[in-house]
Amino acid sequence: MTYCVGMRLNNGLVFMSDTRTNAGVDNFASTRKMFNFNVPNERSITIMTAGNLATTQAMISLLKERTEAKDDRSPSIFAQPTMFQVARLVGSTLREVISYSSPGSPSSADTFSASVIVGGQIKGGQPTIFLVYPEGNFIEISDDTPFFQIGETKYGKPILVRAYEADMPFEDAIKLLLVSFDSTVKSNLSVGLPFDFHVYENDSLAQKSPTRIEADDDVYQTISSGWGEALKAALDGLPSYRI
Repeated sequence: MTYCVGMRLNNGLVFMSDTRTNAGVDNFASTRKMFNFNVPNERSITIMTAGNLATTQAMISLLKERTEAKDDRSPSIFAQPTMFQVARLVGSTLREVISYSSPGSPSSADTFSASVIVGGQIKGGQPTIFLVYPEGNFIEISDDTPFFQIGETKYGKPILVRAYEADMPFEDAIKLLLVSFDSTVKSNLSVGLPFDFHVYENDSLAQKSPTRIEADDDVYQTISSGWGEALKAALDGLPSYRI
């Protein structure tokens, strides 16, 4: 399992993912789930994946291969004229991998299922984010739905719904996401640190490498412990229900 969030703000896009891929009493593994495709001053694209690891790795490998190879390996994510077309390409590639892994078997297709968040900006277009389903279809972020989640979503959603503000600065958005991720980590063993995050500023068409937050990060530790204390204080400050 995993947990990834793509969020749109007035001043740009924010992406965060965990890195845990397997979990058990004595079995933990991690791998990167955030991938960047960048052409300076032309396009900046971020992809995050959740689901069957073999499926998502094969999909990313195909997308990367088709950016570097000859014409017979097109279509390339770098050749798509809009983010809508990028989402279509990601969706068709995901569907291609799932179909190859599970020929003619709906139940097998569920085993190899995966979902994807893809977002960014191409010169001449607006920054945006899409949620891509295993079937290859997708939806676009909107004012009514300003963030997408994939993976283990239920534990981290309440704080996002209550505290998200479109005009919040990037720093506050990262703080909000860390609270959301921390709540998920404490509720589900299949989500874990380190976390990767990436911030994209509108119209910059530039992309830095994702930032990694380790378990011993001082700011994360302060947020994690402070959020728990703040919740207890808020609960104590509410009126008790008389029975």
